[in-house]
This record gives sequence, structure tokens and C-alpha cells, in this order.
Amino acid sequence: EVKVVESGGGSVQAGGSLRLSCTVSGPIADDSDMGWYRQASGKECELVSIMRYDGRRSYADSARGRFTISQDHAKNTVYLDMNRLKPEDTAVYYCAAGVALSDVCWAGGLFEHWGQGTQVTVSS
Repeated sequence: EVKVVESGGGSVQAGGSLRLSCTVSGPIADDSDMGWYRQASGKECELVSIMRYDGRRSYADSARGRFTISQDHAKNTVYLDMNRLKPEDTAVYYCAAGVALSDVCWAGGLFEHWGQGTQVTVSS
């Protein structure tokens, strides 16, 4: 069974930083991407960042320049370092692992697995 577990969420003031972690356990495809998505209250879920299986990274415009995705293969963990946080970054952040992750949340792609999410709250 594959498990995806996020951690690191919390409350921070605007301008602050947080590091989210996502650890995957169980058998996943060798060419699995790892991604971060978020859903603010009353809004649609959106892509934040993806780390492709070959190391390529992509970011949403809202995250580029402030957020950094990285991966520790030995720990099967992907991180999202979030800096200069803004109130509009407040959301539940979800981690996903799967082949060819898309920019659509819960797309149901090949061997796609999702975590339960971690809350990030940024106050002004």
C-alpha cells in the first residue's frame, strides 16, 4: 500500500517562511513525479509545483521566485520551501505522487497517490 504523508503546515505571519515535507512509503513507479497542490477555502484546487522524475521542476506563477521544491531520494521525501508568504497563500496543501502528474488536482492519473493535506495559514 502506498502512503503519502504531508507535514510542516502551520500558522505564520505575512513575510514569513514554512517548509512542507511529503514522505511517500510503499511501491511507486520509478518514473513518478512528486507535486504540491493547494486548495483555499471556497476556491478550486491549483497546482503549486512539480518535481518531475528526471529532476525538472516547474512552478505556478504565484509560487515562482518564492517557493522551492526539492527532493531527498534516500528518504523518499519531497519538500516545499515557502518564503515571503502572503495571506493569499493560505490553503490546504496537498502532496501527490504519480506518473506524469498534471496541473489538475486529483486527476486520477497512472499510479497517482495523494496525501490528506496540511493546513497553511498566513496572517496579515
